[in-house]
Amino acid sequence: MRFNRVPPISAAIVLAACHAGAPALESPSDASTVSDASVNDATLDTGGGASDGSTGAGDGAAASDGTATDSADDSPGEDAGVDAALPLPALPLQATSRWIVDANGKRFKLASVNWYGAEEEDFVVAGLDFQDVHAIARMIRTLGFNSVRLPFSNQLVESNPVVADARLAANPSLQGETALEVLDAVIAALAEQGLVVILDDHMSNANWCCSATDGNGLWYNDAYPESSWLADWTTMATRYLSQPAVVGVDLRNELRPSDAGTPTWGGSDPTLDWHGAAERGGNAVLGVNPSLLVIVEGLNYSNDLTGVYSLPVDLPVANRLVYSPHDYEFDHPAGISASDLATDLGDEWGYILVQGETYTAPIWVGEFGTCNTSDSCVSGTSDQGGWFSGFEAYLANADIDWGYWAFNGTEASGTGRTLGAPETYGVLDPTWDASASAALTSALQSLQPATQGP
Repeated sequence: MRFNRVPPISAAIVLAACHAGAPALESPSDASTVSDASVNDATLDTGGGASDGSTGAGDGAAASDGTATDSADDSPGEDAGVDAALPLPALPLQATSRWIVDANGKRFKLASVNWYGAEEEDFVVAGLDFQDVHAIARMIRTLGFNSVRLPFSNQLVESNPVVADARLAANPSLQGETALEVLDAVIAALAEQGLVVILDDHMSNANWCCSATDGNGLWYNDAYPESSWLADWTTMATRYLSQPAVVGVDLRNELRPSDAGTPTWGGSDPTLDWHGAAERGGNAVLGVNPSLLVIVEGLNYSNDLTGVYSLPVDLPVANRLVYSPHDYEFDHPAGISASDLATDLGDEWGYILVQGETYTAPIWVGEFGTCNTSDSCVSGTSDQGGWFSGFEAYLANADIDWGYWAFNGTEASGTGRTLGAPETYGVLDPTWDASASAALTSALQSLQPATQGP
């Protein structure tokens, strides 16, 4: 996540990168374009029938007013005890054409939230000073989400400090434990709710992400070279080899310009070639656990996956690859129309969903988010609301897997952040025991059911 506006890639660059040797995208109706099946106008004909609507989200049900309903006590503050464990989906998950499916071949649509903090300066997910970890996990499930992206830093893996007691005030049983031990407990609590987890290498140095000057724009830096990045992924894959809830790895967050150079997709310089590094990272992870999904982000803060068209990622284990773009309002021109937004998204990554191509793979939008301070953040004529409603429609019409940034009720410690301040993009309010915005929660719940499938 970042709050600095990044200039959009020019159309000329998109066409040169994505469609070299292929017809240019003149309009969404051009049947000769790579974004056929109307990906550009967000009405993808997937070639699959309607699904049963299941996201595999356990037995939590989401009410239409944006509240959660469940047979268990849903209030995080009232019963922080451990629930009876709920079943995970049939594992392992796998990538089949444009779909993520379970071990039985049934669609498992990732309807995820990001729970951040472990990648920042306190080395722990935010909120454990407000609510018990089991209560937060239960809230994720009862609001209808089925999966959680957990960011971490390489600094956390390698230094593994003891987490400050104050950051665990609502979880005294975890006080005195190291960062990785607390992360173990977080993942275990999520697993008990039937939620699956995607680990995300968010930063090398522990801090808030992202900018072009934070020293973390590539998958490595001087303090944490590529050898460390690969070793740390091997460490994490090994650590959670016996934890079935960990189903995927997001190899690196938001590749972007850095002091060492601007990352590329391919090319002759291996120190900048993210495509080649992603294959090396995927090989390292799959060498430990061949059942994990390997999630690869794009360039330019993960807005740009145009390079996949001519140079897809190649992994040694079949059916493991997922691509993950990110998108926010500030990634686009102010006031962009829904149709122009759909065209941009189709050019940048939506085309990957077209079935039967050499580059076809599932898309999981690992981050998108809007403010929770007004209903106009979600709909209406404001730049923010207009973008969100257009993006929501694109996700819904193509039934794309997604992960909302963020679930947090409060901020963590990092550059430009205030520990404990309200997270104005969060699903939860600052007490971590209720939705911050009924409109936002309802909009996300409308996206949770799977409506298409293989």
